Amino acid sequence: MITSINKRSYPNTLIVILGQDQGLSKYEEQGEVTRIADETGKTIGYNFFNVDQVIDYDKLPDGQVKLTDDQLLALNQKLTSAGFADQLAYGQPTLVYGYVKTCEKHPDSDHLHVTTVDVGGEEYQIVCGAPNIDQGQKVVVALPGTLMPNGQQIWPGKLRQVDSYGMICSARELGLKHAPQKRGILVVPDDFTVGAAFDPVKCDELLASGVLA
Repeated sequence: MITSINKRSYPNTLIVILGQDQGLSKYEEQGEVTRIADETGKTIGYNFFNVDQVIDYDKLPDGQVKLTDDQLLALNQKLTSAGFADQLAYGQPTLVYGYVKTCEKHPDSDHLHVTTVDVGGEEYQIVCGAPNIDQGQKVVVALPGTLMPNGQQIWPGKLRQVDSYGMICSARELGLKHAPQKRGILVVPDDFTVGAAFDPVKCDELLASGVLA
């Protein structure tokens, strides 16, 4: 689940993204809540309008929002009062450390690689175009449902007809202040725990100190 606010373009509105929009969307409005569904009727998001009547809008950051338990409860009560049966819930973190188990050349590209990445109990195929990607690395992985600092949403896709479930990230894509300018994914130390949530402060401190390059 991605929750975000754009105070300039969509004032006093909380946007909740639950799934990928892959075609013609359907909209259902009840009160000050709009449900967005895909072509099959599956809920892929909600828009909460006049959200300052539900939570303290002025204290929320512009961009991605990490809701507190009380805020999540208030939004779910709003859904119920508007007549919707769904309930919102945060799942596991989607920006995590992973281990590159395999790395092979893409069958239809001279610069892409097809990797198998362990993210803590689960393994996913991810296509990566970074020149420094290699087997045996620990990296930062954006799984589907991640909202990147630049506003990019990560969903399953294909690169040159090969399935890719997420993205292996560079320091610049992660928005780290001390990110190097050269191309390449961020390789983290071996003692980082696979499956643990990405810690931007810790990684940026390591970049600043020269431990990571």
